[in-house]
Amino acid sequence: MSNEPSRRIAHVDMDAFYASVELLRYPELRGKPVVIGGGRNATRELQSDGTRRFAKLRDYAGRGVVTTSTYEARAFGVFSAMGMMKAAQLAPDAVLLPTDFDSYRRYSRLFKDAVRTFTDQIEDRGIDEIFVDLTLVHGDSRVLGARIKDAVREATGLTCSIAIAPNKLLAKIGSELDKPDGLTILTRADVPLRVWPLPVRKVNGIGPKAAEKLTALGIATVGDLAAADAGLLQDHFGRSYSAWLMEVAQGHDERPVVIESEPKSMSRETTFERDLHPRHDRPALSSSFTGLCVRVAEDLVCKGYVGKTVGIKLRYDDFRTVTRDLTLDTPTADAAEIRRAATECLRRVELNRKLRLLGVRVSALTPASAQAPQRRLPVQADLPFTSDE
Repeated sequence: MSNEPSRRIAHVDMDAFYASVELLRYPELRGKPVVIGGGRNATRELQSDGTRRFAKLRDYAGRGVVTTSTYEARAFGVFSAMGMMKAAQLAPDAVLLPTDFDSYRRYSRLFKDAVRTFTDQIEDRGIDEIFVDLTLVHGDSRVLGARIKDAVREATGLTCSIAIAPNKLLAKIGSELDKPDGLTILTRADVPLRVWPLPVRKVNGIGPKAAEKLTALGIATVGDLAAADAGLLQDHFGRSYSAWLMEVAQGHDERPVVIESEPKSMSRETTFERDLHPRHDRPALSSSFTGLCVRVAEDLVCKGYVGKTVGIKLRYDDFRTVTRDLTLDTPTADAAEIRRAATECLRRVELNRKLRLLGVRVSALTPASAQAPQRRLPVQADLPFTSDE
């Protein structure tokens, strides 16, 4: 028998997180369309009168993608993962800022620590969102949600949107309903009124392809899905996925809040502003490769893990992608060891075309506390980025 009615699950989602962090640093940009991304092309200059001059999106040239944008920029149709050149066409006068992941991680820790003053029953879902099990926390849901929002604002200066619901599915959907700075309380009785009118794509787990397929069947909203014939769904989506579709359309979700989850891998990758040649652009590739190895090592140390398998990922200028892995004798979080192993992987790859993307991954992770201390070694600078061309 389900225990769902007794549960009280919150989804806490920071509002336009990266952009909001930047607006704390540059308050003069509040109320303006701002786009985060663009790497070195996003510049800020201090003028002689003390004011700042910011790069504009119309001046961008490259193949980068939007990391995030303010709500004012979103009004022009600019959203995360959109190509920067396309975004420049939609909002040429938007301000362009570079990403600062160190700051974003710091504010992420602050907001999560603020929520932990209420309960430690937290599932980390990324840098800007968490699920919280409030079932055993006393207090009215709306009052409790307001207190959490106040605590996050006091700790970070930022706003978040919270939904409290009987399960993770409804909490996730609900946190989007009243953004930004929203507080939403959803019950199962609210599903027909607030959830069924939504497009099926709003349900986490229904991707673009499934949504397109549903639309072709005349199923555009969650309500349409709730009323759909079970046989029709099974014919087009199979037994397992169609059963799941029918459950979520009714607002059912039995998934627990997972307090601890062990990561399987940690990785870093970068897409270059222009294709880089393994021989002619060797210094730039070598520097980027070293930086990726160092950042992966820093992530491992920060999270308290070591890994035994090191891998690389390359994407050529023809969009072909290759990966290579190497398993070490001893797990490591040392940047030099990671780089040496990644270099060995690189030697097993053809380097006869220009590269669009470069990535480094460490997997087969175990807690560092279970390992003997490692001798720290310098990171070598040489790379086998050569070509016979």
